[in-house]
Amino acid sequence: MKEQELIKLFLPEGVLDYFTVTEVKKEFENYFILLEEKNIPPEQYKDTKLVAHGFHNTATVQDFPLRGKPCFLLVKRRRWIIEKTGKVVSRDWSLVAHGTRITKEFAIFLKGINR
Repeated sequence: MKEQELIKLFLPEGVLDYFTVTEVKKEFENYFILLEEKNIPPEQYKDTKLVAHGFHNTATVQDFPLRGKPCFLLVKRRRWIIEKTGKVVSRDWSLVAHGTRITKEFAIFLKGINR
């Protein structure tokens, strides 16, 4: 079994469609899985010229324990700039949840950290 297939078992369904696992680490009695949003522009901007513009601050989500130890997802959400206007945009996770396999709970969380 490949490493990505194994880590997929520990993440909400559909997360790897939009995120890359950049690191998995154990510190003291905690597990941390670092997730970075892929540079896939949001569907609602498919006809707009976007330029990748870094990331929002990393958000931490406590997930289900692994082997009885706390597990945290460290989520880096991507930002883009609309080239024409300079407006900064991000993926609308409520749209993603409706049209894909990502879990509704994870989409609600991702939408909530945008505030």
